[in-house]
Amino acid sequence: MNALALEPLNERRSLRDTVAEKLRAAIISGDLVEGQLYSAPVLGEALGVSATPVREAMMDLTREGLVETIKNKGFRVTGMTDKELEDIAAIRLLIEPEATKLAAQNHKAADIAKLTAMAQEIIAAAAADDIDGYLSADRDFHHELMGPCGNAELVELATSYRMRTRQYGLKSLMRERKLTTMAAEHLDMVKLMKKGDSDALHTLLIKHISHARGFWNVGDPNDEVKPKE
Repeated sequence: MNALALEPLNERRSLRDTVAEKLRAAIISGDLVEGQLYSAPVLGEALGVSATPVREAMMDLTREGLVETIKNKGFRVTGMTDKELEDIAAIRLLIEPEATKLAAQNHKAADIAKLTAMAQEIIAAAAADDIDGYLSADRDFHHELMGPCGNAELVELATSYRMRTRQYGLKSLMRERKLTTMAAEHLDMVKLMKKGDSDALHTLLIKHISHARGFWNVGDPNDEVKPKE
């Protein structure tokens, strides 16, 4: 097996959460390969931690549907078909723009300064080719953006589907410097939220998610999306 392209961890947040974040990003971006079986000791060695926090983190990722446990062997990254990816994108288009529109109608409850800082963090991560940072900041931003909608269950549901979305072409977008344009859309979202322009924000979210479907979900046309076993 080839050496895993995972950088050792440098910080101790909650170690379990930090490991989960790292592994989640590796799965979403395709660094951990669909259908491949990984053991906790091998992953722990690549990350510079023991096997225990890896096992704990993998339990979280199992609940998210990103991996499945193979008894006495380790964890397999679950595969997704093109149809499953399209279905998730369709669900996101139904719920994320609507949740964000509702949030904009209650825009006075939004923390604009916090959203602006988060949007700038996304842009900085895109410019620095920081995949882990980008995915984490993007998820947290959209969760915060939808927050004022007043329906916590809707926000959590939308976030869970965002976390399941595989973004196979993310590295290519970073290399081609296309991701910075999409990253900049987050600042536009903040401006519309501040104005309370719910219709324009709804439209922008549809555009934003459609970018994700067009560029990320299908990945590089030369790459094969592995079916579920």
